[in-house]
Amino acid sequence: MAGAKRRLLLVCTDELPVVVALETDFIITCVDTADGVATLPALDVLDILFLVASERGSITPQCEMLRDISDLESASLIIYCPDGIQVDPMEAFNAGVDDIVDASMGETELRARLQKEVFHKIANEQLKSRLRQANDMAFSAMSDTSDLGANVQFLLHCHECGNLDELAQLLFSSLMNYQIRCSLQIRSTFELKNIEENGLAKDLESRLLWELKDDGRYIDFGRRCIINYGCVSLLVKNMPEDEKRYSAVKDNVVSMVQGMDARVHSIDGSKMLEMEKEVMQGLGRKMQQVVEQVDEGYQKVMASCAELVESMSARVDEATMFLDLTEQQEEVFTSIMSDGVTNINALFNQGVKIDESFRRLIERLNNIFDTEGHMTPDELQNIIARL
Repeated sequence: MAGAKRRLLLVCTDELPVVVALETDFIITCVDTADGVATLPALDVLDILFLVASERGSITPQCEMLRDISDLESASLIIYCPDGIQVDPMEAFNAGVDDIVDASMGETELRARLQKEVFHKIANEQLKSRLRQANDMAFSAMSDTSDLGANVQFLLHCHECGNLDELAQLLFSSLMNYQIRCSLQIRSTFELKNIEENGLAKDLESRLLWELKDDGRYIDFGRRCIINYGCVSLLVKNMPEDEKRYSAVKDNVVSMVQGMDARVHSIDGSKMLEMEKEVMQGLGRKMQQVVEQVDEGYQKVMASCAELVESMSARVDEATMFLDLTEQQEEVFTSIMSDGVTNINALFNQGVKIDESFRRLIERLNNIFDTEGHMTPDELQNIIARL
Protein backbone atom coordinates (compact mmCIF):
# COMPACT_ATOMS: atom_id res chain seq x y z
CA MET A 1 0.00 0.00 0.00
CA ALA A 2 1.51 3.28 -1.11
CA GLY A 3 2.16 6.12 1.36
CA ALA A 4 2.45 6.02 5.17
CA LYS A 5 1.64 2.79 6.91
CA ARG A 6 -1.72 2.47 8.66
CA ARG A 7 -2.11 1.26 12.23
CA LEU A 8 -3.54 -2.15 13.11
CA LEU A 9 -4.43 -3.55 16.54
CA LEU A 10 -3.98 -7.34 16.69
CA VAL A 11 -6.03 -9.10 19.39
CA CYS A 12 -4.59 -12.61 19.62
CA THR A 13 -3.35 -14.93 22.38
CA ASP A 14 -1.03 -17.00 20.14
CA GLU A 15 1.52 -16.13 17.50
CA LEU A 16 -0.03 -15.68 14.05
CA PRO A 17 2.06 -16.52 10.91
CA VAL A 18 0.14 -14.04 8.80
CA VAL A 19 1.48 -11.15 10.89
CA VAL A 20 4.64 -11.10 8.77
CA ALA A 21 2.59 -10.30 5.67
CA LEU A 22 0.56 -7.64 7.51
CA GLU A 23 3.70 -5.83 8.67
CA THR A 24 4.31 -4.83 5.05
CA ASP A 25 1.30 -2.49 5.14
CA PHE A 26 0.60 -1.81 8.81
CA ILE A 27 2.22 -0.74 12.06
CA ILE A 28 0.97 -3.51 14.37
CA THR A 29 0.15 -3.28 18.06
CA CYS A 30 -0.51 -6.62 19.78
CA VAL A 31 -2.68 -7.42 22.81
CA ASP A 32 -3.80 -10.77 24.23
CA THR A 33 -7.48 -9.92 24.83
CA ALA A 34 -9.89 -7.07 24.33
CA ASP A 35 -9.99 -6.38 28.09
CA GLY A 36 -6.88 -4.23 28.10
CA VAL A 37 -7.49 -2.32 24.88
CA ALA A 38 -9.21 0.63 26.58
CA THR A 39 -6.02 1.49 28.48
CA LEU A 40 -3.83 1.66 25.38
CA PRO A 41 -2.67 5.12 24.22
CA ALA A 42 -3.63 6.76 20.91
CA LEU A 43 -6.61 4.55 20.18
CA ASP A 44 -8.15 7.15 17.88
CA VAL A 45 -5.37 6.66 15.29
CA LEU A 46 -6.07 2.94 14.81
CA ASP A 47 -7.47 1.98 11.41
CA ILE A 48 -8.03 -1.79 11.73
CA LEU A 49 -9.05 -3.95 14.71
CA PHE A 50 -7.87 -7.46 13.80
CA LEU A 51 -9.55 -9.93 16.18
CA VAL A 52 -8.48 -13.59 15.91
CA ALA A 53 -11.30 -16.05 16.65
CA SER A 54 -10.58 -18.97 18.97
CA GLU A 55 -12.27 -22.18 20.11
CA ARG A 56 -12.71 -20.90 23.66
CA GLY A 57 -16.11 -19.37 23.11
CA SER A 58 -18.14 -16.77 21.25
CA ILE A 59 -16.37 -13.71 19.89
CA THR A 60 -19.44 -11.53 20.50
CA PRO A 61 -18.34 -10.27 23.97
CA GLN A 62 -14.93 -9.18 22.67
CA CYS A 63 -16.51 -7.49 19.63
CA GLU A 64 -19.01 -5.62 21.80
CA MET A 65 -16.24 -4.63 24.19
CA LEU A 66 -14.21 -3.14 21.34
CA ARG A 67 -17.23 -1.37 19.88
CA ASP A 68 -18.07 0.17 23.26
CA ILE A 69 -14.76 2.10 23.23
CA SER A 70 -15.63 5.51 21.82
CA ASP A 71 -12.12 6.16 20.44
CA LEU A 72 -12.44 3.03 18.25
CA GLU A 73 -15.78 4.01 16.69
CA SER A 74 -14.26 4.79 13.28
CA ALA A 75 -11.91 1.77 13.17
CA SER A 76 -12.90 -1.25 11.06
CA LEU A 77 -13.38 -4.49 13.01
CA ILE A 78 -12.26 -7.62 11.13
CA ILE A 79 -12.53 -11.20 12.36
CA TYR A 80 -9.78 -13.67 11.37
CA CYS A 81 -10.71 -17.38 11.47
CA PRO A 82 -7.74 -19.79 11.73
CA ASP A 83 -7.97 -23.28 10.23
CA GLY A 84 -10.83 -25.30 11.69
CA ILE A 85 -12.59 -22.34 13.31
CA GLN A 86 -15.82 -20.86 11.94
CA VAL A 87 -17.82 -17.78 12.96
CA ASP A 88 -21.55 -17.20 12.55
CA PRO A 89 -21.76 -14.26 10.07
CA MET A 90 -25.11 -13.01 11.43
CA GLU A 91 -23.84 -13.06 15.02
CA ALA A 92 -20.64 -11.29 13.97
CA PHE A 93 -22.51 -8.68 11.94
CA ASN A 94 -24.86 -7.97 14.82
CA ALA A 95 -21.81 -7.46 17.06
CA GLY A 96 -20.46 -4.72 14.78
CA VAL A 97 -18.02 -6.71 12.62
CA ASP A 98 -17.17 -5.13 9.24
CA ASP A 99 -15.63 -8.17 7.51
CA ILE A 100 -14.65 -11.80 8.08
CA VAL A 101 -11.46 -13.36 6.67
CA ASP A 102 -9.98 -16.81 7.16
CA ALA A 103 -6.74 -18.75 6.89
CA SER A 104 -7.66 -20.18 3.48
CA MET A 105 -7.08 -16.79 1.86
CA GLY A 106 -3.73 -16.03 0.27
CA GLU A 107 -1.57 -13.20 1.54
CA THR A 108 -2.42 -11.03 -1.47
CA GLU A 109 -6.17 -11.43 -1.00
CA LEU A 110 -5.93 -10.84 2.76
CA ARG A 111 -3.91 -7.65 2.30
CA ALA A 112 -6.37 -6.47 -0.36
CA ARG A 113 -9.35 -7.02 1.98
CA LEU A 114 -7.66 -5.03 4.75
CA GLN A 115 -6.72 -2.24 2.35
CA LYS A 116 -10.32 -2.08 1.18
CA GLU A 117 -11.47 -1.55 4.78
CA VAL A 118 -8.91 1.26 5.12
CA PHE A 119 -10.36 2.88 2.00
CA HIS A 120 -13.86 2.53 3.49
CA LYS A 121 -12.64 4.22 6.69
CA ILE A 122 -11.09 7.12 4.76
CA ALA A 123 -14.24 7.54 2.65
CA ASN A 124 -16.43 7.40 5.74
CA GLU A 125 -14.31 10.00 7.53
CA GLN A 126 -14.54 12.32 4.55
CA LEU A 127 -18.27 11.72 4.33
CA LYS A 128 -18.74 12.38 8.07
CA SER A 129 -16.82 15.63 7.71
CA ARG A 130 -19.05 16.75 4.85
CA LEU A 131 -22.17 15.59 6.70
CA ARG A 132 -21.21 17.57 9.81
CA GLN A 133 -20.78 20.71 7.72
CA ALA A 134 -24.05 20.10 5.89
CA ASN A 135 -25.93 19.42 9.13
CA ASP A 136 -24.62 22.61 10.73
CA MET A 137 -25.68 24.69 7.74
CA ALA A 138 -29.07 23.03 7.32
CA PHE A 139 -30.08 22.78 10.98
CA SER A 140 -31.40 26.30 11.36
CA ALA A 141 -33.11 26.32 7.95
CA MET A 142 -34.66 22.85 8.28
CA SER A 143 -35.49 22.86 12.01
CA ASP A 144 -39.26 23.01 11.32
CA THR A 145 -39.21 20.48 8.45
CA SER A 146 -41.13 17.33 9.35
CA ASP A 147 -40.48 13.77 8.28
CA LEU A 148 -43.42 14.03 5.90
CA GLY A 149 -41.81 17.01 4.22
CA ALA A 150 -38.63 15.01 3.61
CA ASN A 151 -40.68 12.20 2.06
CA VAL A 152 -42.59 14.59 -0.18
CA GLN A 153 -39.38 16.25 -1.36
CA PHE A 154 -37.85 12.87 -2.16
CA LEU A 155 -40.92 11.69 -4.10
CA LEU A 156 -41.00 14.97 -6.03
CA HIS A 157 -37.33 14.97 -6.97
CA CYS A 158 -36.84 11.24 -7.59
CA HIS A 159 -38.51 11.59 -11.00
CA GLU A 160 -35.71 13.94 -12.03
CA CYS A 161 -33.10 11.20 -11.53
CA GLY A 162 -31.96 9.66 -14.81
CA ASN A 163 -29.94 6.74 -13.40
CA LEU A 164 -29.61 4.54 -10.33
CA ASP A 165 -26.60 6.39 -8.87
CA GLU A 166 -28.45 9.71 -8.80
CA LEU A 167 -31.50 8.00 -7.29
CA ALA A 168 -29.43 6.32 -4.56
CA GLN A 169 -27.66 9.55 -3.59
CA LEU A 170 -31.03 11.36 -3.43
CA LEU A 171 -32.33 8.67 -1.06
CA PHE A 172 -29.28 8.90 1.21
CA SER A 173 -29.57 12.68 1.21
CA SER A 174 -33.25 12.45 2.21
CA LEU A 175 -32.53 9.88 4.93
CA MET A 176 -30.18 12.35 6.63
CA ASN A 177 -33.35 13.91 8.06
CA TYR A 178 -33.85 10.72 10.10
CA GLN A 179 -30.19 10.56 11.21
CA ILE A 180 -29.84 6.93 10.19
CA ARG A 181 -27.03 5.06 8.41
CA CYS A 182 -28.06 2.70 5.63
CA SER A 183 -26.93 0.22 2.98
CA LEU A 184 -28.91 0.02 -0.26
CA GLN A 185 -29.41 -2.71 -2.85
CA ILE A 186 -31.19 -2.08 -6.18
CA ARG A 187 -32.06 -5.05 -8.41
CA SER A 188 -33.01 -3.50 -11.73
CA THR A 189 -33.56 -5.33 -15.02
CA PHE A 190 -30.15 -4.27 -16.28
CA GLU A 191 -27.89 -4.39 -13.21
CA LEU A 192 -27.51 -5.24 -9.53
CA LYS A 193 -26.28 -2.20 -7.58
CA ASN A 194 -25.05 -2.28 -3.97
CA ILE A 195 -24.12 1.07 -2.55
CA GLU A 196 -23.27 2.76 0.77
CA GLU A 197 -23.58 6.41 1.69
CA ASN A 198 -19.99 6.98 0.59
CA GLY A 199 -20.68 5.55 -2.89
CA LEU A 200 -18.87 2.24 -2.29
CA ALA A 201 -20.26 -1.24 -1.60
CA LYS A 202 -19.61 -3.60 1.32
CA ASP A 203 -19.56 -7.35 0.73
CA LEU A 204 -21.16 -8.36 4.04
CA GLU A 205 -24.11 -5.96 3.75
CA SER A 206 -24.57 -6.77 0.06
CA ARG A 207 -24.73 -10.51 0.74
CA LEU A 208 -27.11 -9.99 3.66
CA LEU A 209 -29.53 -7.88 1.59
CA TRP A 210 -29.46 -10.43 -1.25
CA GLU A 211 -30.16 -13.39 1.05
CA LEU A 212 -33.06 -11.66 2.83
CA LYS A 213 -34.66 -9.87 -0.13
CA ASP A 214 -37.60 -12.32 -0.25
CA ASP A 215 -38.14 -12.73 3.52
CA GLY A 216 -40.84 -10.12 4.05
CA ARG A 217 -41.39 -6.38 4.06
CA TYR A 218 -39.65 -5.78 7.41
CA ILE A 219 -36.84 -7.79 9.04
CA ASP A 220 -35.80 -6.55 12.50
CA PHE A 221 -32.72 -7.64 14.45
CA GLY A 222 -31.37 -5.49 17.25
CA ARG A 223 -31.20 -1.85 16.21
CA ARG A 224 -31.02 -2.90 12.58
CA CYS A 225 -33.93 -3.20 10.19
CA ILE A 226 -34.17 -4.40 6.58
CA ILE A 227 -36.96 -2.92 4.45
CA ASN A 228 -37.82 -4.80 1.24
CA TYR A 229 -40.11 -3.43 -1.45
CA GLY A 230 -40.07 -4.79 -5.00
CA CYS A 231 -36.59 -4.47 -6.47
CA VAL A 232 -35.22 -2.29 -3.62
CA SER A 233 -33.84 -3.41 -0.23
CA LEU A 234 -32.62 -0.99 2.46
CA LEU A 235 -30.64 -1.93 5.58
CA VAL A 236 -30.94 0.62 8.40
CA LYS A 237 -28.03 0.11 10.79
CA ASN A 238 -28.95 2.44 13.67
CA MET A 239 -32.70 2.52 14.20
CA PRO A 240 -33.87 4.72 17.12
CA GLU A 241 -34.06 3.09 20.53
CA ASP A 242 -37.40 4.75 21.29
CA GLU A 243 -40.17 2.36 20.25
CA LYS A 244 -42.51 5.04 18.89
CA ARG A 245 -39.75 6.73 16.94
CA TYR A 246 -38.66 3.30 15.66
CA SER A 247 -42.13 2.63 14.23
CA ALA A 248 -42.40 6.14 12.76
CA VAL A 249 -39.06 5.82 10.97
CA LYS A 250 -40.07 2.43 9.50
CA ASP A 251 -43.40 3.76 8.24
CA ASN A 252 -41.87 6.88 6.69
CA VAL A 253 -38.82 5.23 5.16
CA VAL A 254 -40.85 2.47 3.51
CA SER A 255 -42.74 5.10 1.51
CA MET A 256 -39.40 6.36 0.17
CA VAL A 257 -38.38 2.81 -0.71
CA GLN A 258 -41.73 2.29 -2.45
CA GLY A 259 -41.27 5.48 -4.49
CA MET A 260 -37.72 4.41 -5.32
CA ASP A 261 -38.98 1.03 -6.57
CA ALA A 262 -41.44 2.80 -8.89
CA ARG A 263 -38.70 5.08 -10.23
CA VAL A 264 -36.35 2.12 -10.84
CA HIS A 265 -39.04 0.47 -12.97
CA SER A 266 -39.51 3.77 -14.80
CA ILE A 267 -35.77 4.03 -15.51
CA ASP A 268 -35.75 0.41 -16.75
CA GLY A 269 -38.73 1.18 -18.98
CA SER A 270 -36.93 4.21 -20.44
CA LYS A 271 -33.89 2.07 -21.24
CA MET A 272 -36.11 -0.55 -22.87
CA LEU A 273 -37.80 2.14 -24.97
CA GLU A 274 -34.41 3.45 -26.06
CA MET A 275 -33.38 -0.04 -27.15
CA GLU A 276 -36.71 -0.56 -28.94
CA LYS A 277 -36.24 2.81 -30.63
CA GLU A 278 -32.81 1.73 -31.79
CA VAL A 279 -34.33 -1.49 -33.17
CA MET A 280 -37.02 0.46 -35.05
CA GLN A 281 -34.45 2.85 -36.45
CA GLY A 282 -32.33 -0.08 -37.62
CA LEU A 283 -35.32 -1.75 -39.22
CA GLY A 284 -36.27 1.50 -40.92
CA ARG A 285 -32.78 1.89 -42.35
CA LYS A 286 -32.75 -1.72 -43.48
CA MET A 287 -36.16 -1.40 -45.14
CA GLN A 288 -35.07 1.77 -46.89
CA GLN A 289 -32.01 0.00 -48.26
CA VAL A 290 -34.13 -2.90 -49.52
CA VAL A 291 -36.64 -0.56 -51.14
CA GLU A 292 -33.80 1.27 -52.86
CA GLN A 293 -32.42 -2.05 -54.07
CA VAL A 294 -35.86 -3.06 -55.38
CA ASP A 295 -36.28 0.24 -57.15
CA GLU A 296 -32.79 0.08 -58.62
CA GLY A 297 -33.38 -3.50 -59.74
CA TYR A 298 -36.61 -2.66 -61.52
CA GLN A 299 -35.00 0.33 -63.18
CA LYS A 300 -32.29 -1.94 -64.53
CA VAL A 301 -34.94 -4.43 -65.69
CA MET A 302 -36.83 -1.73 -67.53
CA ALA A 303 -33.66 -0.39 -69.14
CA SER A 304 -32.66 -3.88 -70.18
CA CYS A 305 -36.08 -4.52 -71.69
CA ALA A 306 -35.86 -1.33 -73.68
CA GLU A 307 -32.42 -2.24 -75.00
CA LEU A 308 -33.65 -5.72 -75.88
CA VAL A 309 -36.62 -4.37 -77.82
CA GLU A 310 -34.34 -2.00 -79.71
CA SER A 311 -32.01 -4.84 -80.53
CA MET A 312 -34.90 -6.97 -81.79
CA SER A 313 -36.16 -4.09 -83.89
CA ALA A 314 -32.76 -3.62 -85.48
CA ARG A 315 -32.46 -7.30 -86.27
CA VAL A 316 -35.94 -7.33 -87.79
CA ASP A 317 -34.97 -4.39 -89.96
CA GLU A 318 -31.96 -6.27 -91.11
CA ALA A 319 -34.10 -9.33 -91.88
CA THR A 320 -36.51 -7.36 -94.03
CA MET A 321 -33.71 -6.67 -96.44
CA PHE A 322 -34.41 -10.08 -97.90
CA LEU A 323 -36.91 -9.71 -100.65
CA ASP A 324 -38.28 -13.18 -100.58
CA LEU A 325 -38.95 -14.86 -97.27
CA THR A 326 -37.77 -18.36 -97.54
CA GLU A 327 -38.17 -21.03 -94.89
CA GLN A 328 -34.73 -20.24 -93.63
CA GLN A 329 -35.69 -16.57 -93.25
CA GLU A 330 -38.79 -17.51 -91.28
CA GLU A 331 -36.63 -19.56 -88.95
CA VAL A 332 -34.40 -16.52 -88.44
CA PHE A 333 -37.37 -14.38 -87.38
CA THR A 334 -38.66 -17.14 -85.12
CA SER A 335 -35.27 -17.51 -83.47
CA ILE A 336 -35.02 -13.77 -82.89
CA MET A 337 -38.41 -13.61 -81.23
CA SER A 338 -37.73 -16.73 -79.14
CA ASP A 339 -34.43 -15.36 -77.88
CA GLY A 340 -36.10 -12.08 -76.97
CA VAL A 341 -38.80 -13.79 -74.92
CA THR A 342 -36.21 -15.94 -73.13
CA ASN A 343 -34.06 -12.95 -72.22
CA ILE A 344 -37.03 -10.96 -70.99
CA ASN A 345 -38.12 -13.86 -68.77
CA ALA A 346 -34.61 -14.14 -67.33
CA LEU A 347 -34.58 -10.43 -66.42
CA PHE A 348 -37.96 -10.63 -64.72
CA ASN A 349 -36.80 -13.67 -62.75
CA GLN A 350 -34.08 -11.49 -61.26
CA GLY A 351 -36.77 -9.03 -60.20
CA VAL A 352 -38.63 -11.87 -58.50
CA LYS A 353 -35.56 -12.66 -56.40
CA ILE A 354 -35.42 -9.04 -55.24
CA ASP A 355 -39.12 -9.23 -54.35
CA GLU A 356 -38.42 -12.36 -52.27
CA SER A 357 -35.74 -10.54 -50.23
CA PHE A 358 -38.17 -7.71 -49.57
CA ARG A 359 -40.87 -10.20 -48.56
CA ARG A 360 -38.62 -11.87 -45.97
CA LEU A 361 -37.78 -8.49 -44.42
CA ILE A 362 -41.46 -7.60 -44.19
CA GLU A 363 -42.21 -10.96 -42.53
CA ARG A 364 -39.47 -10.37 -39.93
CA LEU A 365 -40.84 -6.90 -39.25
CA ASN A 366 -44.35 -8.27 -38.81
CA ASN A 367 -43.11 -10.93 -36.40
CA ILE A 368 -41.46 -8.25 -34.27
CA PHE A 369 -44.56 -6.07 -34.27
CA ASP A 370 -46.80 -9.04 -33.39
CA THR A 371 -44.82 -9.81 -30.21
CA GLU A 372 -47.02 -9.22 -27.16
CA GLY A 373 -45.59 -6.99 -24.40
CA HIS A 374 -41.96 -5.92 -24.11
CA MET A 375 -39.16 -8.03 -25.49
CA THR A 376 -36.33 -8.99 -23.17
CA PRO A 377 -33.00 -7.11 -23.38
CA ASP A 378 -31.33 -10.21 -24.87
CA GLU A 379 -33.96 -10.45 -27.65
CA LEU A 380 -33.51 -6.78 -28.49
CA GLN A 381 -29.71 -7.11 -28.50
CA ASN A 382 -29.96 -10.08 -30.91
CA ILE A 383 -32.19 -8.10 -33.29
CA ILE A 384 -29.84 -5.10 -33.18
CA ALA A 385 -26.88 -7.37 -33.95
CA ARG A 386 -28.61 -8.77 -37.05
CA LEU A 387 -29.48 -5.37 -38.51
